Amino acid sequence: MILLLKISLVIFIAGNLFEMGLLMNPRAAISGLRNYRFVCYTLLWSFVVGPTVAFGLSILIPLDPAYAMGLVLMGLSPCAPFLPMLVKKAQGDLGYTAAFMLIASLGTVFFMPIAVPLLVQGLTVSSWAIAKPLLITLLIPLTVGMAILRHSQVVAQKILPAVKKVILGFTLSTLALSVLVYGKGLFQIDALNVFAALILFFASLTLLSYWLGVGLRSNQKIVLSMGVTTRNLGASVAPLLSLPLVDEKTIVIIVMGAPVMIGSALLHAKFIHRTEPGTQFN
Repeated sequence: MILLLKISLVIFIAGNLFEMGLLMNPRAAISGLRNYRFVCYTLLWSFVVGPTVAFGLSILIPLDPAYAMGLVLMGLSPCAPFLPMLVKKAQGDLGYTAAFMLIASLGTVFFMPIAVPLLVQGLTVSSWAIAKPLLITLLIPLTVGMAILRHSQVVAQKILPAVKKVILGFTLSTLALSVLVYGKGLFQIDALNVFAALILFFASLTLLSYWLGVGLRSNQKIVLSMGVTTRNLGASVAPLLSLPLVDEKTIVIIVMGAPVMIGSALLHAKFIHRTEPGTQFN
């Protein structure tokens, strides 16, 4: 059962990054990459503030070390593959979305192997051991997807629906297998502390990144806050593939983070619609 879960998980991670590559048009990202303020904010919130908030909450709120590890891993992996859908609903800038996705994806691959051994207490695995699954499951699928899009947007658009269906299938199988393998841990979870940590983590990043995006237009702040709020949960799990033994609590908190993340992002989109006259929640 665990072997099936690992296979499903690898395909889920790689498929999500492949889909992200098919959506990530480098030409569309140029406008965002030329905005140095936006690039600096993206790097700051994705790889300084995000991990710091996660690490701080893991200390402030009494968490089992395995739960703390999962929270820190989520802090190091910004930007869910479905970010364009959320940004579109909130009428954010899709060009800046491509820029954020590119920075977040490449930053995760290069930053996580350095940060994880420093932030996760008791983890003795080397930086290369963490980088290897990230390169295989994140960078290669992302690069292939971007290469297909660059070669032919028509081909990318044709295969995208099939890719989405395959990813949905493996998403459901990964969730089902996770429940079967780690179901006992899900029901024994220290609900109060873990949910408090997750809610505070997502709420802090969502609100602060939007209101402190000084100097950005509203549709650009939407991209920043949505990108920071959502987490690439596949990237969060990827470093665990290099470990010989993984405490199920680390997987559990990442799985439990999914509904909290989605709920936070949707509430934020509705909040933007109410507070910003130029936006519309579709």
